[in-house]
Amino acid sequence: MPANRLSVHYLPQFVSEADFAGEVVAVIDLVRASTTICQALHAGATEVVAYLEVGDLIRDARRLPGRDEVVLGGERGGLVIEGFDLGNSPAEYTPDQVFGRRVLFTTTNGTMALQHTRLASRVIVAALVNLTATVRSLAGEEGVHLLCAGASGHVAREDRLAAGAIAHELASWEGAPREMNDQAVAVLGEWEELLNTARALGRSPTEQLAIELRDTPGGRNLVEVGLEADLPLCAAIDTLDLVPVFDPATRRITAP
Repeated sequence: MPANRLSVHYLPQFVSEADFAGEVVAVIDLVRASTTICQALHAGATEVVAYLEVGDLIRDARRLPGRDEVVLGGERGGLVIEGFDLGNSPAEYTPDQVFGRRVLFTTTNGTMALQHTRLASRVIVAALVNLTATVRSLAGEEGVHLLCAGASGHVAREDRLAAGAIAHELASWEGAPREMNDQAVAVLGEWEELLNTARALGRSPTEQLAIELRDTPGGRNLVEVGLEADLPLCAAIDTLDLVPVFDPATRRITAP
């Protein structure tokens, strides 16, 4: 890959794992896994461990001593999994629930996207709550990939908007444009359109995004199951100053 290139991928199945070899990947599942992982670590969880399958998570939880030191979190169909402590809402991951505890975590889209990055040199979890921290972490890296998790195998506009925000802020931070693939150019345009709409209507980007998220695949899913209150939480820009780092070998996500 040429130096100083930014590549956006709309879904894990649209890119080979080999394309990430030796490079930096930011995984985006804006609604809601990326946002929730950031919140869990901010609230004091010692780590978040990502699982593809519910059964594997439950098996490992049973093997661990000290059930009080472990939180089972995640969703299927947007809803909390039967027998789990928490779902996938950022609001659930408070210090009272997770401080000093390990979170075992599985979601429909986000944890699958994370597992697709096993050959990367560094993997971070990106959202909008940690937008500036994400950009600061990516700035200066030669080859950067933004991997969108999507929604049940479909391209998700919410992830594209988050990728566009990162692309926009990265260009401002570095002061020079990167070489971009077609998808990166497209998402940058989508985010700039949102910013223009927000200015025209006298709204902040966060306010405009919260409105537009209601009409995205992930947003519609949350509205259908009565969890639309999570959308403003996912749209909140720069409320957290941390960068979750994912280790594909151990599936552990920490905030160094």
